[in-house]
Amino acid sequence: MSQGVFSPKSTVFVVLSFEGPDSYSLAGGLGVRASRLTEALALQGYETHLFFIGDPGLEGLSRACGGHCLQHRWCQWISRYHPRGVYDGEEGKLNDYNDSLPFSVIEDVVRPAAAAGKRVVIMAEEWHTAEAICRISDLLSAQGLRDRALLLWNANNTYSFDRIDWTRLRERSAITTVSRYMRHLMKPYGVEPLVIHNGIQPELTEPVDTARRQGVAIGLDADFIFFKMARFDPAKGWLPAIEAVARLKALGYRIVFFLRGGIEPFGLEVFDRAQSMGLSIQDVNLNGFGLDDSLRELLAAQSADIVNIGSFISHDLSRVLFACSDAVLANSAHEPFGLVGLEAMASGGTAYVGMTGEDYAHDFEDSVVLETSKSEEAVASALFLHEHRDFEHSLRERARSTARDFTWDRIIQHKLLPKLERLSWERDVH
Repeated sequence: MSQGVFSPKSTVFVVLSFEGPDSYSLAGGLGVRASRLTEALALQGYETHLFFIGDPGLEGLSRACGGHCLQHRWCQWISRYHPRGVYDGEEGKLNDYNDSLPFSVIEDVVRPAAAAGKRVVIMAEEWHTAEAICRISDLLSAQGLRDRALLLWNANNTYSFDRIDWTRLRERSAITTVSRYMRHLMKPYGVEPLVIHNGIQPELTEPVDTARRQGVAIGLDADFIFFKMARFDPAKGWLPAIEAVARLKALGYRIVFFLRGGIEPFGLEVFDRAQSMGLSIQDVNLNGFGLDDSLRELLAAQSADIVNIGSFISHDLSRVLFACSDAVLANSAHEPFGLVGLEAMASGGTAYVGMTGEDYAHDFEDSVVLETSKSEEAVASALFLHEHRDFEHSLRERARSTARDFTWDRIIQHKLLPKLERLSWERDVH
């Protein structure tokens, strides 16, 4: 088989992750990434295996995407004693993952693939999998299979970097990450990661229903509609967002700020700051409501400056809010990739990204890239776009165009596969 040709007939993919598609396994963006990446690979016809800490009540092995995606639920015997989710009993699961998973990957995937004349791409996600990918490399070498597998380890964030043996990892695996910002943060660890961006589902780039979008915009008696969705963490830019809303109100504008935070204690400080700046708050719970009923509930709460959504927000609802908002505040001080900003752009929203300068964002072309943490910068940008509606409309159109370049199918074709071909030559994988 010639090198440099990755196709469903010649290649099998394996993704290693702690999080995965089960409700038990979803704790954040990692579970979404692992699920959507493997789904996209499988839909392109690749035999794809996802190993993750799965729901103990489901089958240990199941198939999805027409049978092309095999989902391996790991550590289920431990998870039965830890029902609260993927990170309940984390250390015990990690030890079992490292001890048992490498052998299964080789015997159940790599060896059969090699016998069929195929090569295997093993992509490991986050610090939990760093030891496992090293052990897989060592076992492959010991069994004469190292030239049949291309190993990559990917960083989505800087969590637990202190627990990684970087020298050992870079000797056994190619290292990747999701943005130029993350690449910069990783250089002090003596690595030079390749950047392979995150993606979104293609359907998220479809136009938002015009009637719903206009219904919200018209139904709200507001000069500005803001929306922010993030964990309550100081690095997520919550206080500058609150201050921007208060400044616009002080200038005489009517603002409605929809927000969705988390359960983190920092939320109390956010709401205290809002109240101290004269902003009123209305709590809304949308559990059990469909899309149209949810929108009616939000419209009914508009007498408050801040509408605090204390329940899960579906993609359907978030896309309407993205599209009708004058500003989607994805203004984090630390943002490894910034999926919310990209999803906002895909919906035709105006994303305000933070000082990390997301790779997909181009200031005043398809988004607003804030260069400081000062609320004045966001206020000035909002006022400019408010006074230049044609410019804002063009920005929203370009936002959707940019987002289409970051769907998973395009990321695979234009980012992942070309870099795999280069790595296969460099590492003599055939």
